[in-house]
Amino acid sequence: MIVELGNGIDIFLQPGDWYFGDEHTRIRTILGSCVAVSLWHPRYRRGGMCHYMLPGTNVEGRTLNGRYGEDALQLLVQEIIRHGDQPGDYEAKLFGGADMFGADTRDETVASRNIKAAHALIARHGLRVKSHSLGGNRYRQLIFKLADGSVWVRHGNGADCEDVA
Repeated sequence: MIVELGNGIDIFLQPGDWYFGDEHTRIRTILGSCVAVSLWHPRYRRGGMCHYMLPGTNVEGRTLNGRYGEDALQLLVQEIIRHGDQPGDYEAKLFGGADMFGADTRDETVASRNIKAAHALIARHGLRVKSHSLGGNRYRQLIFKLADGSVWVRHGNGADCEDVA
């Protein structure tokens, strides 16, 4: 969903969505076991975020599908390259991967696989992680402001809110 603000736009990402914008953009989402990756260029004040549900790639392989981690990050990297930038110049922040259903810890959960995938994808694309808020068992609400690269995170019950620098 795109909402126009007085001086920019507000984007809400559903699972499988991604968006790339400039300093006049704010991107929001809510995460459980899904993972969001934010990428931000400090000099040009642009970047994007993806919200993926599953590790890996679209098994049909016809087109990139933002529901899968590999595809979602590839879509953002393509946009970075389209702007003439190098992915390594962007700061990455990782969020989500909460075990929302209290699964048996002997089994690997979708959440834990999503977290592993995020770290592997970041390394594969030569990105550096500036900060992260991963794991746990509470959902997260995110607000990513491209004007300054800040990401605000509110956990589960809403009692705490933090700026993930």
